[in-house]
Amino acid sequence: MPAVQHGPPTRVAVYPGSFDPVTCGHLDIIRRGAALFDRLIVAVASASSDSGKWPLFSTEERVSLLKAETADLANVEVDELRGLLVHFAQEHGAGIILKGLR
Repeated sequence: MPAVQHGPPTRVAVYPGSFDPVTCGHLDIIRRGAALFDRLIVAVASASSDSGKWPLFSTEERVSLLKAETADLANVEVDELRGLLVHFAQEHGAGIILKGLR
């Protein structure tokens, strides 16, 4: 028998990107997203979608930088994005993908 859920469903969002380097704009979107969603997962891609671009920081360094910058946000998680974004979102129970505009 399925568990009975009490209260509204949890709103989980994923904010994907290379974050190379992490900018004030990225952090602004993370803070705004943290205020909108119950849980926000920052998904750090290992490489840029631009194959001619070399990363400034390793994936591990970018994850570490983002964890340090978001340590005060209890509902924000930072994880490495492996595989397809849609699969990552499904594995983390996210129904929303958060993106910023330039």
